[in-house]
This record gives sequence, C-alpha cells and structure tokens, in this order.
Amino acid sequence: MSATPTTNDSLFAHPSYVRYWFARVASGFAFQMLSVAAGWQIYDLTHRAFDLGLIGLVQFVPSLLLVLPAGHVADHYDRRRIVLVCVIIECLAIALLAIASARSSFGEFAILATLFAIGVARAVEFPTAMALAPALVPAPLFPRAAAAGAAAAQTAMIVGPALGGFIYVAGAHIVYGVAALLFLAAALLIASVSYERPPTPREPPTLRSLFAGVAFMRRQPVVLGAISLDLFAVLFGGATALLPIFARDILHTGPWGLGLLRAAPAAGALILSLWLARHALERRVGPVMFASVAGFGVATLVFAVSTSFALSLAALVALGALDMISMVIRGALVQLETPDAMRGRVSAINAIFINTSNQLGEFESGITAAWFGAVPSVLIGGIGTLLVVGLWMRWFPALRRRDHLHVADPHRAV
Repeated sequence: MSATPTTNDSLFAHPSYVRYWFARVASGFAFQMLSVAAGWQIYDLTHRAFDLGLIGLVQFVPSLLLVLPAGHVADHYDRRRIVLVCVIIECLAIALLAIASARSSFGEFAILATLFAIGVARAVEFPTAMALAPALVPAPLFPRAAAAGAAAAQTAMIVGPALGGFIYVAGAHIVYGVAALLFLAAALLIASVSYERPPTPREPPTLRSLFAGVAFMRRQPVVLGAISLDLFAVLFGGATALLPIFARDILHTGPWGLGLLRAAPAAGALILSLWLARHALERRVGPVMFASVAGFGVATLVFAVSTSFALSLAALVALGALDMISMVIRGALVQLETPDAMRGRVSAINAIFINTSNQLGEFESGITAAWFGAVPSVLIGGIGTLLVVGLWMRWFPALRRRDHLHVADPHRAV
C-alpha cells in the first residue's frame, strides 16, 4: 500500500466499484427481506419448527454441492457475467414467489423448491462477487473497499429484515415483489461494471486446479482452525431459524417484532465493525477470537432463557457484535494469505464454511426444536458453542497462540 495520498484515494473516484457496492446493497436488502417473508409465511402455513429448519437446508445443499465448481468457474471465466447471470436468476425466482403468493397458489413445497433455486444461484454468486471486487479499485484502496463492502452487508442485515417485517403486514407477495425489484436494480448495476485492473492470467482448467483451493487450505492450519471454529460454533449456537417461534410464542410479538429480532445481530455487528475500523486488531488475535466465540455462546444462552423482548434484543445485539470479531479475524487471515489467482476457489471454500454455520445451523436448530422445544434447542446450542471453544483451543494450539494477523511469510502457519 502506498504511503503517499493520491488524488484518487476516494472510493467514489472509481465508479465501477461504486456501482458494484450499490448492487451488493440492493441484493443484500432483497435477500434479507426474502428470509423474513419466507420464514414467517412457512411457519404461518405449517406451524412446525422442522419446516423452518428446512429453509436453511435447501439453501445450504447447493453451497455444499457447488463449492468446488463455483470457485473454479470464478477463477477461470468473466466474473462480471457470472454475477450478472446469478442475480437475474434470483430476480426471476423471487418474482415467481411474488406472483404465486398473490394468487395463493404456492404451498410449502413450492416455496422451498424456489428457495433451493435461489440457493443454487447464490452458491455461485457469492464467491464470484467476492473475487470480483479487487479488480474494481487500485490495490492500495482494496482494504477500504473491503471495509465498505462489509458495512454494506451489515446495513442490509439491519434494515432489510426490519423493512421486510413491516412490509409483510401488506402481504408476503408485496415483500417478494419489492425484493424482486431490488434484484433487478442490482442486475442493471452489475451490467454497467467494468474492470479497472485487468484480471490476472488464468491457468487452464484441470482436475488438479479444481481441487487446488482445498489443497491450499490444508496447508494453512491457522486459517483452517479459524474458519472451522467459526463453523462449528455458529452451527451449534445459531438461533435465527427459530426467531419466528420466539417472536410469536415466547415474546408475543408480530412480524414487525420478528424483523427487529432478525436485525439485532447485524446491528451489533455493524456497531463493532465501525469500532474495529478505527481500532484495528493488532495483537493476541488468537486469544481474542476464542474469547469472542465464547462470548457468542454466553449471549446465546441469555437469549434462550429470556422472556423479555428488550433483553432478547440486547442478547442478539451482543451476539452479533461478538461474532463480528471472529468474522474480522477469519476474513483477514484468508485475505492476507490467498494469492489473487486462487481467490475464487478459496472464497468458495470459505463460503461453504459460512453457509454451513448459518444455513445448516438453521436446520440443526429446527431439528432440535422439533425434538426438545425451541428454548431447550437454543440452550443446547449455546452449551455446544462453549464446548467447541474448549476443544479448538486444545486441537489448534497455533491458533490459540497467534499474535498478529500478518506474519513475515504470508504462507507460514504461525
């Protein structure tokens, strides 16, 4: 990174990145609104916790099946066109949900099938979009661009669910219709994006290159430990799939309350991300990460036993803030130790860890809630998170002792 300021040191001086940023905001808003509407609609139709878990499962399965092909495609073909095609598919699928919901012609299976199609598109879009961003700004500006992207995602996670919950009062089809329009706007913005820096030459696609991302991750024990810690901690500690149950049956609120509950973790994450932007994590990053994940587990336990809407919101805000620390450390480690030519494949593997913890975690929560009830399910998850922290501290001593995010040799484990 250059130490000397330039006349074009503002992200706004790079219109392609600005359009990309607004496209990510629009699609982020749309997806968050979709999550609220689909969860409430399916629970309203079936009143079964298991079906809420299925929402996470149908979105996780495509990510699992496509993890290697998605990264391979992102590293060998035009990333702009890949993202554009995926966003268009998502737009059409949500428009179909809007039309069918308006006519009351969609049942639970049809909704889940449409969500599966959206999950397929997102499984390819997410790692490709992450790999596309560095080519839209000069290299010295990329850290700031990445921070701006994270802020956009958190803003969408805060406002999107609340907006979706309020709009749902007018009907699920209205929420889906607004989400489809947002995806259409994202598609138009992505279509106008152009590369500021040409992509690096790509190696010919081979079977070996397909698995190169996996081999790279296996050689990085600190990175593997960090992302697997996040995976299993959030897998066991995730309670977002059960929020419709807590909102309706325990906290006795409506769709607007569900929207606020879903937005609360992102609010905590955004607050902490703004603080971290001014106070970078420079020392003892391993112990800090373990402490934050343990705190995540404690916040989950508080949410499980709360019968107060205000306390539940506070617990979810704390949960999101603590999770952000883990996300920042994991993201920095992956970013600093990944060469550009492999960014798509490594991003795809990272995405599968993220989707596993979030979406498969929703399925796990739905299953345990169906067996034991919503409150015991979340309690079991919080305890499981604390157990994972203890085991990972023992199994990954290099991560436990990690001091700095960056080391002299970027491919050295410690």
